[in-house]
Amino acid sequence: MARDRAFDELRPVRLHLGFTDATPGSVLIEMGRTRVLCTAAFDSDVPRWLRDTGRGWVTAEYAMLPGSTPERVRREHYMKGRALEISRLIGRSLRAVVDLDRMGEQVIRVDCDVLQADGGTRTAAVTGGWVALWQACQWGMKQGILSVDPIRDKVAAISVGVVGGLILLDLDYEDDVNAEVDLNVVMAGSGDLVEVQGTAEGKTFSRHQLDQMLDLAEVGIRELVDAQRRATEE
Repeated sequence: MARDRAFDELRPVRLHLGFTDATPGSVLIEMGRTRVLCTAAFDSDVPRWLRDTGRGWVTAEYAMLPGSTPERVRREHYMKGRALEISRLIGRSLRAVVDLDRMGEQVIRVDCDVLQADGGTRTAAVTGGWVALWQACQWGMKQGILSVDPIRDKVAAISVGVVGGLILLDLDYEDDVNAEVDLNVVMAGSGDLVEVQGTAEGKTFSRHQLDQMLDLAEVGIRELVDAQRRATEE
């Protein structure tokens, strides 16, 4: 099926806050047909190296649920290989905009479970994970677990790539499998880069193309940050 969006157009973005009642933070993020449930909860068991330091920690786990793709994902693949790598990416991205010194000795664990995958699951998890984290921090301050809000900025992520010689924003599955270059970009609300993951699939790409992809990613991330702002203000 041919792409039905402009080269610089995101898929429809929806953020459903409070999607579950069991955790202080929860949001279902939809990027087109990709759907990821992100939840956030507190844990007082800080890592050993942070004990008695007064500092906190933010960590994340990512998994694709068995029914998220046409070919069933096996549960024993959780936290192995790709899932572990993406979990670490999400955790790094969230920690980049959190002042861990202001958390006290608390851990916030963000879980990102893919309900349906159509490309861009890791970037959707970063964007939705921040919203769940924000909700948890708001709850933590109301409960007296946190004395101040430790979040310094928003963070969001998007994919860009070269498909058929064209630079495209927000790759869905069909874009991704046909991409000559695939780039995942994580950026803070300030516009500062947090992480860039890029790969050439059979063809190299130029520094000029890299700059074009980063510029296009910034356009998309600004839209996502605006969606985060609207959702949290509501």
